Amino acid sequence: MTPVERWMLPDGIEEILPPEAQQVEHLRRSLLDLFHRWGYDLVIPPMVEFTDSLLVGLGKDIDLLTFKVTDQLSGRSMGIRADMTPQIARIDAHSLKRSGVNRLCYAGHVIKAQMPSALDTRSPIHVGVELYGEKGLEADAEVISLLLATFAHAQVDNVCLDLGHVGIYRALAKAAGLTPEQEDTFFNLLQGKSITDIQAWIAAHVSDPQAAGWLSELPRLAGAKNVLAVARKVFANAPAELFSALDELEAVADTVQQRYPEAQLYFDLSELTGYHYLTGIVFAAFVPGKGAAIGRGGRYDRIGEVFGRSRCATGFTADLIALSRVGRFDLDITPGIYAPQSSRPDFWQSVQALRSQGERVVVGLVGQSQPESHQLCNRILVEEEGQFQVKPL
Repeated sequence: MTPVERWMLPDGIEEILPPEAQQVEHLRRSLLDLFHRWGYDLVIPPMVEFTDSLLVGLGKDIDLLTFKVTDQLSGRSMGIRADMTPQIARIDAHSLKRSGVNRLCYAGHVIKAQMPSALDTRSPIHVGVELYGEKGLEADAEVISLLLATFAHAQVDNVCLDLGHVGIYRALAKAAGLTPEQEDTFFNLLQGKSITDIQAWIAAHVSDPQAAGWLSELPRLAGAKNVLAVARKVFANAPAELFSALDELEAVADTVQQRYPEAQLYFDLSELTGYHYLTGIVFAAFVPGKGAAIGRGGRYDRIGEVFGRSRCATGFTADLIALSRVGRFDLDITPGIYAPQSSRPDFWQSVQALRSQGERVVVGLVGQSQPESHQLCNRILVEEEGQFQVKPL
């Protein structure tokens, strides 16, 4: 390895330098304060856990994204988290064991073994919330509302909220008599959005004409709220579970729209991200210029079963770095004070007194009379008439 190569980072792994790091950290702190005001308690799960608990509940997708290592102490397999949701579910079910509704929030790095797309990072910082113990639609509406509040707090404009419900697909798959393997195959086709491939697969595998017609229409049902009315006509004779899912989707959307009239709601009935573990309403937030969602979530009841305590749950996660980069907020950084080195006994006390008042004070080292440009100082500590005073640079 050449000296130049030693400085290279792995593909998809990034570092955040000043001043962006300060902006990201400022946003992280303020978002956690926002979550606190909504009643969510902060938890800090570990970066690594045994794979027995880290890779449960979210299907095979999380397994592919997780780096695995061997614990030198126990010899057991451990994983570096690629998603914090299983960890928060474990904390709710096992560590806290609170009764009734439990609201938790988090912020931290996750590491992914693969890049979700060519432009994505493998080391994002995730912020999010999880609400446990409430099966009613009020919980779904609260979590989606808090996601929109999160984007508003970061001053992100033109957010489009993509809404769906996995119950619609599950009802249609059941009506068509699809096997679990066929469900997965058709699910992958839907995510590819190729109508030609979808139609060809349906013609080859679904013999019931009515069920085939329903599945054929599913990828076309995307757009404004009137899509829900169209869906009720298209699926007129479909199972009752499908209409229950449509009712839930419409009710939550109405609540969110009343709270955030400016929100752009988009309905996609074939939106199935997280299908393998989500059980109800799903949602994703997009902004112009970003191909991938920078916030997503949904309902995932029963995730706590593997930890011995089944709990209703819904939540969201957002990419903190992406939020910081698309937001409009300007971080108000107050320039600091440069303090040239002094041998006077009261020099240290003067510097500490300024710091205790909230000032940034950069002490010069030997031979340095002026601050460097990156030290962001517009004032200087000088000695005048036997006392230290702050003067403009």
